Amino acid sequence: MDKILIRDLKLFAYHGVNPEEKRDGQNFYFDIDLSVNMTKACYSDDVNDTVSYAKVIKTVRRVFTEQKYDLLERAAQATAEAILDEYPDVFKVDITLKKPEAPVKADFGWVGVKISRER
Repeated sequence: MDKILIRDLKLFAYHGVNPEEKRDGQNFYFDIDLSVNMTKACYSDDVNDTVSYAKVIKTVRRVFTEQKYDLLERAAQATAEAILDEYPDVFKVDITLKKPEAPVKADFGWVGVKISRER
């Protein structure tokens, strides 16, 4: 299966279980793999024959910032559901959601979740 890849999509939002996370917000990063049959677009060279990553990014931004989630798991699930609902040509979506500024007393690059959802 062909894939459209979105890497290190940075979004600022107000998610977390701690009150200061919902008050002050922080940066989050997405890696998204969209499984799509791109055969037609490979021959036509027409954006209408594929899934526009620009439109997917708009969807992710809207879903991820329109409400506050306690858990990364829920935020990732809501994002995956929206992608599958809005883009019927996407067969499967893999999302890695990273939280590099999590309020954890440790030296780490990021914490996060990875989910896979398909039709």
